[in-house]
Amino acid sequence: MIEARPSRTALRVALRRAAHQLVDHQPLVFPDPLAVPILGRELGEELRRTPVPERSQGSRPHSAALRAFVVGRSRYAEDTLAESVQNGSTQYVLLGAGLDTFAYRNPFAGLRIFEVDHPATQRWKRDLLREAGIREPEALTFVSIDFERERLGEELARGGFDPSERTVFAWLGVVPYLTREAFRATVGFLAEQSRGSAVVLDYGQSREVLPPLEQLAHDSLASRVALAGEPFRSFFTPGEMADELRGFRGIEDLGSTELNERYFAGRTDELRLIGSAGRMLSARL
Repeated sequence: MIEARPSRTALRVALRRAAHQLVDHQPLVFPDPLAVPILGRELGEELRRTPVPERSQGSRPHSAALRAFVVGRSRYAEDTLAESVQNGSTQYVLLGAGLDTFAYRNPFAGLRIFEVDHPATQRWKRDLLREAGIREPEALTFVSIDFERERLGEELARGGFDPSERTVFAWLGVVPYLTREAFRATVGFLAEQSRGSAVVLDYGQSREVLPPLEQLAHDSLASRVALAGEPFRSFFTPGEMADELRGFRGIEDLGSTELNERYFAGRTDELRLIGSAGRMLSARL
């Protein structure tokens, strides 16, 4: 991302979460009562420009699929968190939190939350929260970091993170934008956490393993994020990702078929994943 500017991709993700609340059929895959309010009035026009499956515009399956991936991964992370809290997790760390709203609707008493992100994105988010009248809870700590230049463990420790506590790490929408070195440094830190901790992440498959039509879609998306100053840097096959996560156990790596069965089966709208590029994964220590 451009150094002094908040993440444009974080905004696009937030717009898709908000659009899900407004345009997709019930039941929602990821109900989030704060997804629209956090955007405020100024971003309302951006929300209106976000592609939605309106009948007047005809079918937009690729727009719906991108939105499905965004809300599906948030649902997957929070499902994992709920299960982990029942099993004793006391900390939730959002790596690349963007405009995620979990901390402001957290139902779990005693859960400490750490939002980790670039300083410019965090300043922007906190301005939006103030403008929307959304209170920052006492259980929340903001941790500013540049993943390419600073050590995650050191910055979390300054924020009061306790490595002896069982923790869930949500690492959503970040991995493709990291160099391999930064990715491996973060994985190394995660592998040192207390037994029973968990990580949820999403990643993209390499262009070379995709079918021809998906390669075109990949190129289009890659071009757009590069123009926003946040180019893709790292892709993995499932086998490569499994190799990177050696030492973790209980790895669940899901593609579009499995995710559609879990979260999108029986829907009467177009909200579902298509293609094989994006995957979601959870793993435990």
